[in-house]
Amino acid sequence: MLLARLAQVSREVAATSARSRKTALLAELFREADADDVPLVIPYLAGRLPQGRLGVGWKVLGRPVAPAATPSLTVREADALLTGLGAVSGPGSQAERARMVGELMGAATEDEQRFLLGLLTGEVRQGALEAAAVEGLAAATDAPAADVRRAVMLAGSLQPVAQALLADGPAALERFRLTVGRPVLPMLAHSASSVAEAVEKLGACVVEEKLDGIRVQVHRDGEDVRIHTRTLDDITDRLPEVVAAALELPGERFVLDGEVISFGEDGRPRSFQETAGRVGSRLDVATAAGAVPVSPVFFDALSVGDRDLLDLPFVERHAELARLAPEEMRVRRTLAAGPEDVPAAEGFLAQTLERGHEGVVVKALDAPYSAGRRGASWLKVKPVHTLDLVVLAAEWGHGRRTGKLSNLHLGARTGDGGLAMLGKTFKGMTDALLAWQTGRLGELAVEEHPWGVTVRPELVVEIAYDGLQRSTRYPAGVTLRFARLVRYREDKRPEEADTVETVLAAHPQVRP
Repeated sequence: MLLARLAQVSREVAATSARSRKTALLAELFREADADDVPLVIPYLAGRLPQGRLGVGWKVLGRPVAPAATPSLTVREADALLTGLGAVSGPGSQAERARMVGELMGAATEDEQRFLLGLLTGEVRQGALEAAAVEGLAAATDAPAADVRRAVMLAGSLQPVAQALLADGPAALERFRLTVGRPVLPMLAHSASSVAEAVEKLGACVVEEKLDGIRVQVHRDGEDVRIHTRTLDDITDRLPEVVAAALELPGERFVLDGEVISFGEDGRPRSFQETAGRVGSRLDVATAAGAVPVSPVFFDALSVGDRDLLDLPFVERHAELARLAPEEMRVRRTLAAGPEDVPAAEGFLAQTLERGHEGVVVKALDAPYSAGRRGASWLKVKPVHTLDLVVLAAEWGHGRRTGKLSNLHLGARTGDGGLAMLGKTFKGMTDALLAWQTGRLGELAVEEHPWGVTVRPELVVEIAYDGLQRSTRYPAGVTLRFARLVRYREDKRPEEADTVETVLAAHPQVRP
């Protein structure tokens, strides 16, 4: 397949908000694609490079290269050049990268160059592509969309399903089954603003603790235990205590869904950063386990014995889990039959927050397990943290934000009347806001840098964030997690912004 065709479809998909049109465009593309093109076509359409980040910056990408007059570059040829680019290292690597980027761009038309720049900078934006791609693939192969979705869940990604379907037709879907030892994409939750809203939407449900740990899927087949993350990475060797816990359970063959989390000596959860650091530790695992032990906490059973439980209602799956895992290895929960139970459910949320967890997940009792999807039958409820902070500086954007001041440096007031930077964010900004922001911050600039501008600390912004984590990079010893802009607060003066002490007091478990 020519890269030009892929670039064309990407552009057309991005230009339409109609789900049916996206599906039709993708179906037509899949009909034209060879099965061997699919492992590249799908990640490219999603704006991802199979090779991951290639270490090529705007210093190289910004150099103009005359485009080819007519399209001739195939998807596989482009991938081979990108693979070679990712392998460059050592002395002279910068010059070699520049040469290879020039070779790639010189073989591409103007449209293809724009598409490649989007891939290399992570700026391909097409919206809701995964769901549309599944439907497009179903339409292209005359396979039932529901069957394709289930196969993708069980395969862990769209690529192998698409490759099998395009090569062998709908009969290929029979190959994709829940198999102990092969992870499936986890079911995810939508958000609700309150427990009352969640109960009203779901009816009879259960309210469970939402732990701030690492999502895991634990597979056991006899004495063999495998542990996978939500992205399906195998982390078994890093978590010997979780393997031991799985081997202590009475079942010989099962797949359980849950989290691993680390608790302090006081029984309260350690910070997410500590748990994540432990799970990510690959060296001297025994020492890491001694310093920061983790415990599995399960909330669902996907398979027990030879039974696939995915299609059973949640109440039945949990009954199977309760037969396997003791109470201390299951999340706390409370039932809510209807609106009359909302006060008790809200009390459970308050107790969960008091225990140091981040919120609750409300789950419909009759819902099957929708692997790989944000099912409407799971709704997470957690308090939204917001702060009023001062803009200290801003960095120039890249890709479609080139020429716009994008990444804001955010500061809180200190006890001595100064400002301490707590982090950065470029999220939550519309094109109109970026244009206004660039103009306003330009007016406030006191110093220009190659990366952006330092500004007079006069603008206050409301920032939403998920929590804090320790960081030696920032003067307060902490930084914001998943910060995003809510709005500018031009009605507030910098002296009214939040203080570092206020921030730390709201998150006592993360004090530096």
